[in-house]
Amino acid sequence: MAYLSFLGDLGINLIAIVLLAYVVYYRKHRRRDLLLAYIALNVGLFVAMSLLTTVRIDIALGFGLFAILSIIRLRSNTITQEEVAYYFVTLVLGLVNGVRLDDRWMTVLLSAVLIAVMYVADHRGLLSRAQRRVVTLDVVHHDETDLVRDLERRLRGRVVHHQVDEIDYVRDVMVVDVRYQADPPGARREQRTAALAAPPPWVAATRPGMPR
Repeated sequence: MAYLSFLGDLGINLIAIVLLAYVVYYRKHRRRDLLLAYIALNVGLFVAMSLLTTVRIDIALGFGLFAILSIIRLRSNTITQEEVAYYFVTLVLGLVNGVRLDDRWMTVLLSAVLIAVMYVADHRGLLSRAQRRVVTLDVVHHDETDLVRDLERRLRGRVVHHQVDEIDYVRDVMVVDVRYQADPPGARREQRTAALAAPPPWVAATRPGMPR
């Protein structure tokens, strides 16, 4: 009977992590490395919690294990805050499904709530999300309007916020931290055609024979 209970909990956990990792996360962010990390972390925590429950160790120890895992710092600069959120939900799913609640429907409900919250919070159609880029420009703009226009042309979107992090007059470059909203595909094609037809004003102003 214990084996059947374990297999039932394992099935619920696997369905939950597949829905979260494959359906919700991977289809939007397309990072296979983190996909594997989420699944491995979830299944590993589930097995650890199931073992602690089976040998009847105080459940406080299980929560202590969860706390230790929760303070692991993701040091890679390529991991965004959105992916950190998936990381913690993956931990919670493994914990919820591994403690073996007497009411299995409660386990299913809690897993469904976690997945639904992440799906809604990370849904591109429900929230107008600004993307972030650190852009290195091969020109130094002294006018904010020209800077924004150049960023929008390169990023093909509307600049929401920008901050100049570095200006190098020797190499004639500037580094800008930009948050922007990408244009729809149709608008991108029109802007690309217009950009190819007419060079940027700061380039035209530096052509030989033209006044600056």
